[in-house]
Parts: sequence; structure tokens; C-alpha cells
Amino acid sequence: MMRRIVVQAAGHVAQLTIAAACLAMPQAQAANNYPVVMVHGFLGFGTDELQGTGFLYWGGSNDIAGHLSGANHQVYVAGVGPVSSNWDRAVELYYQIKGGCADYGAKHTAAYAAFGAIQTPSGKCWAADPNNNPNHYPLALYPAWDANHPIHLISHSQGGQTVRTLIQLMENGSPNGNEGGGDLYTGGKVGWVKSATTIATPHNGTTLRDVIVDYVPKVSELAGQIVQVAGLGGSTNPVYKFRLEQFGLAQGPSESISDFISRTQGAPFWQLANHDSAQWDLGPDGARELNTWVQTSPNVYYYSIGSDATEQGSWCCNGTDRIIAPFQSSSYQYARDDMIFFTKNTAGEWVVPSILQRGMGSYTQTDPSRVLIDSSWFANDGVVNTVSMKAPAGQPVRNYNGSSVRGTWNYLGYYGAYDHFDVIGWLQPASGVYPIYDNIAGIIFGL
Repeated sequence: MMRRIVVQAAGHVAQLTIAAACLAMPQAQAANNYPVVMVHGFLGFGTDELQGTGFLYWGGSNDIAGHLSGANHQVYVAGVGPVSSNWDRAVELYYQIKGGCADYGAKHTAAYAAFGAIQTPSGKCWAADPNNNPNHYPLALYPAWDANHPIHLISHSQGGQTVRTLIQLMENGSPNGNEGGGDLYTGGKVGWVKSATTIATPHNGTTLRDVIVDYVPKVSELAGQIVQVAGLGGSTNPVYKFRLEQFGLAQGPSESISDFISRTQGAPFWQLANHDSAQWDLGPDGARELNTWVQTSPNVYYYSIGSDATEQGSWCCNGTDRIIAPFQSSSYQYARDDMIFFTKNTAGEWVVPSILQRGMGSYTQTDPSRVLIDSSWFANDGVVNTVSMKAPAGQPVRNYNGSSVRGTWNYLGYYGAYDHFDVIGWLQPASGVYPIYDNIAGIIFGL
């Protein structure tokens, strides 16, 4: 039986629609203590970036990884390509955890050679043995990783697509056949992942991609602008990494974000025709293509969590931002007043400012050759449509009821009045974000 719970957090009411059994008290003793690896989303960053700012991807001014590890768990934070495809991110994630040099696959690389793809670029290696590291590579997160030493994966946004892709490649190898012998593509790595939890992930894509492509087609410029507007980088801040060595686009050690964007914006990688990039995978059409071969593994426990920061339009008296949407229709969704500021202008009925350019709250798509988008997609968290967060279309899913089923998506519900960055704590107090992860921990360590 499902029920709606209302909790007060960060000065506004947050609603969590969740199975009643999720409220059960945590088990007195964990059934396992496997390490956790946390995987960021689009335009995200790892622990070696933005140092000195005090700002963390997982928590903002909070520290979600530290909070979880404080309960005697091993918790690692990965850093993969912020604008790369899920294939490339999965490759980097595998070698970053296990150790070795990233190999993007012979056939995969050949398919995207026109966009500058390189199979084994320099600068993408991790050392499995700190005592045998003559090249001074960064240390791998968990070199012991194998079927006898499995891990839990917790991911946000595009990170959820990435971990699904990783599991698919590990267990089944490349769908293209022989990729040249890279360790990831041999398949058969069953049991290496105990659970995969996705938070606000666009399993079926996000219409924000298409809204932005229609309104600001220069995606290369958009990527840098989002980072700067969010306050995560700046014209003199070189510590944010685009990690595009596999396309020959290495950011210089003292090169700012804006300088990197200016220097590389004409590179083939940024073209919309390049489907080996995040901008393709994150759209509904790209996500559908990804889901044709990335399937739900029968060997893994999957969990999903959603978020929704928009409200149905009303002539007055709802919690939306009336400055950017003074006139509203009950047919559409509008940005809440307490959403993080840089997501508001595209979340509602219109892109603000624009000349009748539809935003996520009213965007539809009826071309039968593409993914059909109807009103069920209107509710969103400012970045991802809530309906897309539950599970990949056509793959098994159930509402979590206190017991977990392997090989299916156990949907934990959605957080109402939480935007895409509230669920990772960016503008939340600790009391508004840590309970989300305490609940996840209680489930996965009880498996």
C-alpha cells in the first residue's frame, strides 16, 4: 500500500510518496558492509575538483559521502567525464575503481572517429598498486573489486544511466563484438555489483535536452555557461575538468573553463550529430537507443528515487515563482519559487525569456519516428522529468514495499518540492538531505 508522507525541511514542505514499509526502523545489524561508490551526473565533478571552495557535488556545503562513511562504511566518490557519453563514463568508472588505463573499445572508437575519438588516450589511467606506480597515476578506488568483493553503486542524474551501462558491459561485454581485448569487454563479471541506486536519473531521457537544443543549439557553449552560472567555476578557475582526452580535448592545467570552451567549441565532439556524448544520451531519443541494449541485470538489486519541484498552474496561491510565470494554465506545470535559480527559466510552460518557446512544463513531441512526449512528462525537478526517473521503459519495475527483488527496479518513490540539486543537498541543510541517504543505506546494507 502506498501512502504520502509530509516532512518539513529547509523552510518548505517536502512530500515523499513512498511505500509504507520504507518507514520501518533500520536493522540493528547490517547484513553486509560492501563499499559504496558514488557516481555524479551531467556536468558533475569528483573530489579532486573545486578544491578550496568547500563545495562538494555530493552535498554542497554538506558531505554525504562523509556522513555515510561515518557509519563505518567504505564510501568512494568517482569523477568521470561531465559531458561524455554513458559508454565513455562507464569505461572511466570501471578503470577508476579497479585500476588500469581506460580503453574505449576498438569498434566503438572507430564508429566515432569522425568526431575525434581515440581508443586509449593518455591521461586516463589509475594505479591498482600504490607501491608499483612509476607513472604516479591517481590511485584506483577499490582494486580488490571482483565477485568476492562486490560494491554498491549510488548515482545521481546521468550517473544512473552510467552505472546501468557499466553493469551491462561488465556482465555481457560489448554489443559490438570484439572491442580489441579491453578487460571491460570480456563480459562475465557477474556478482561484482550488489546494488545500483539511481536518484533523479533520466532513465528515459529528459525533455530539457530538446528544450535547450531548440532554444540554445550551441551545446558546447551551454555546458560551460551552466557551470559558471551555478557558481561551480569561473573565468580564472582551472580546477573543473571536462575529461575529454578520448577526443583529443585535454584541458590545460592552468586553462580556465571559459578559455577551454572558447578554444574547443568548434571541435567535432560538440556537434549534435555526435551520439557519443551526454547531449545525445540524455534526450528521450538517445535514452531510448541506450535502453535497447542496456538491460536490467537479473543479478543486481536496483533502486530508484524521483524528485518533483514543479506545481500545476493556478490563477493564484500556489508555490510557484510568480515573477517568471505571472499567468498560468492548469494544464501545465510551473517552477516552484524555492527551486535553485538556474533551473527555473526552463522548468515551466515557457522558456523565460523567449518568444513562445515551450519549457519542460508544457513540452510535447508527436513525431511518430521519435519518442512521444505528452502531458505525463510535464512534472519535473528543473532538470529531469519525474516520470522518467522510475525505471527504463519496458523493463521490470515495482513499488518497494519493504522487501527487495533482484533483477527489477524497486521504486522508492519521489521527493516532492525537491529540485534536481536539493536531492544532493546543494541548498539543503543536513537535516533535509542526510535522511535520503540514511534510508538508502538502511536498505542496501540490509541485503
